[in-house]
Amino acid sequence: MFVEKNQAGRAIIGAFFVALALGLSGCGSTPKEDPNSQAALDKLYADVKDDLNSGSYERAIKTLEKIEGRAAGTTMGQQATLDLAWAYHKTGERAQAVTTLDRFIKLNPSSPAMDYALYMKGIVNFNEDLGLFGRLANQDVAERDQQASREAMLAFRQLVEQFPESKYASDAQTRLDFITNTLAAYEVHVARYYFNRKAYVAAANRAQSAVAEFQYAPSVEEALYIMSESYDQLGLTQLRDDARRVLDKNFPSSIYGTNGAARKKPWWQLW
Repeated sequence: MFVEKNQAGRAIIGAFFVALALGLSGCGSTPKEDPNSQAALDKLYADVKDDLNSGSYERAIKTLEKIEGRAAGTTMGQQATLDLAWAYHKTGERAQAVTTLDRFIKLNPSSPAMDYALYMKGIVNFNEDLGLFGRLANQDVAERDQQASREAMLAFRQLVEQFPESKYASDAQTRLDFITNTLAAYEVHVARYYFNRKAYVAAANRAQSAVAEFQYAPSVEEALYIMSESYDQLGLTQLRDDARRVLDKNFPSSIYGTNGAARKKPWWQLW
């Protein structure tokens, strides 16, 4: 009888020490950090800033994608989206950068960083097509895609109109003027291209488009002249006279005017 009680006692004691050991083991381990905690996100973002500053954009992109998902709806999430767009831009992924910025603009219409998002969208597209006019001579002008330049123009225009006091507004206006004048010059270049190939309807339409869309650009002067000459070739005398009248009124000293020098030399030698 004593033996049985002694054995039972040893079993109870053994079980107690096993439980105690397990408890101590649990107390000694480090709890796993919640990846969505603020501390974890702060650490990730600190690593991202280091990667961005050192030019490790590919690694930064992967981390920013994690932060953007985990911190959705927060200020950090918004900042991560903007940083992600910048990282895409720096790696030459224009489409990804624009898509990311469009997502930010759509989801955060009242964000204090909206002016920056618009500015960045303009910059991304502006840099994509910065050399458009310088490359015209090497391309069939009828095949050029001006989407990047037009998207940059719209972004800068929205920034200037909605946030005139923004610290980015002045630079955006300068770039907007450049893009507007460049696109107008491009339209005139295309109109001249068609005129030289005796495609007078296409020339007149393209020149008219330049006048309507970019009425304050310097190239409008030549656009009006192309319109008048194209209408003359088509026998549309009333439209020709109207175009010349507008040209003479708005550009009284123009070499393309009624008494201008362009009548005495090939008009395309303006350049």
